[in-house]
Amino acid sequence: MDFGGGDEICFERLGRAGIVTLTRPRALNAVTHRMVGALDKALRAWERDDGVDVVVVKAEGRAFSAGGDILHIYEAGRAGKPPVDFFADEYRLNARIARFGKPYVALIDGIVMGGGVGISFHGSQRVLTENAQFAMPEVGIGFFPDVGASHLLPALAGSFGRYLALTGNRIRYGDALWSGLATHTIKAQDQAGILGRLIATGDPESALRGFSVPARRETDSPTLEAIARHFAQPSLGDVIGSLERAAPADEFAAKTLATIRTRSPTSLHVAWREISAGLTLSMDECMRMEFRILNRMLAGHDFYEGIRAAIIDKGSTPQWRPAGIDAVSAADIDAYFAPLGERELEL
Repeated sequence: MDFGGGDEICFERLGRAGIVTLTRPRALNAVTHRMVGALDKALRAWERDDGVDVVVVKAEGRAFSAGGDILHIYEAGRAGKPPVDFFADEYRLNARIARFGKPYVALIDGIVMGGGVGISFHGSQRVLTENAQFAMPEVGIGFFPDVGASHLLPALAGSFGRYLALTGNRIRYGDALWSGLATHTIKAQDQAGILGRLIATGDPESALRGFSVPARRETDSPTLEAIARHFAQPSLGDVIGSLERAAPADEFAAKTLATIRTRSPTSLHVAWREISAGLTLSMDECMRMEFRILNRMLAGHDFYEGIRAAIIDKGSTPQWRPAGIDAVSAADIDAYFAPLGERELEL
C-alpha cells in the first residue's frame, strides 16, 4: 500500500492488521517529515476501514527509531528556515495516535528515543523486547522532551518521569514495564509469532497473552527511593540542592548531579516546567504547549549549539547561553510558554 512514504516507511494490509514498518535502518529509522505525513494518511484510512482491527508499528534494523532527523533540522534552521511545519505535523500525528480508535501496537526492539517515542508510546500497547532502550535525551542537545513527553512522563510514579526528563538517561525494558511506559515485555525471537497472531486475529491482548514474559526492574530499590526523594522537590533549584547535599556520600547523587550539570540550563528549566504542567493537561493541551516551546527553541541558541557539539564537531563541549542554571530567570522561561496567537497549533 502506498501512502506516500517512499522507501522510508512501508505499509501493508495483512489479515486483520495494518502493518507499518520503518525502513531507514542505516539512519536508525530517524523520523522524517515524509514518514510523518504517510503514517498520518494511513491511520486516517485504516481507522475507517472495517477490515482493519489493529495497527502494528515495527522497524527494520537494530533501532526502532533513534529520534527525529536532527541534522536536517539543524541545517534548515541555520539556513533561516526552521522546519516548524514538520514539528506541527509530527505533533498532530502524536495526538492522533493517542486518540486512535483502534488498538495500536508498537513492537519495539532496539533504541527508541525522541520522535520514535512519539510514534509508539501513545498507542494502546507498547511492547518492548530485551533489546529495547528508551530515552528522552533532548536536554543534552539544548532542546526539550517533546512529542508528547509532557503527557507521558508526569504520569510515572516516584518522580521517575522528572528524572528521565532532566537527565536524559536511558532505561531498559524492565524499567519501562514497571514504570508504566511499556505495557508488555517479550523476547525478541517471538516478534514474528506475535505478528502472525495479530494478523490472524486482530486482537492484541489474546495475541500477546502467550508471549509476554516477566521483566525484572533494572533500577534497584535504593536508587528508586533516591530518585523519588530528590526529584520530588518543589523546584528545579531544590532538586539540585538536594543532590548537592547528598553527593559527597552518595554515588548516585554525585553521578546524577554531574550529568545534569552538562545539560542546557535553559532546557532543564523548560523541561521542569513542562513536566510539572503536563500533570494536569490533556494530550491535546500538552501538544499545544510543546508547540509553543518548540517555536521559541528553534529561534534560540542552545539547540543549534547542542547539535553542533554533538554531531557537527563530535565530542566538543557545548557553550550554553545562559551557562548556569541560576542564570536562567523565570521571565526567560515564561517566554517559552507564552501563547502564539494566530500561530497556535491546530489539532
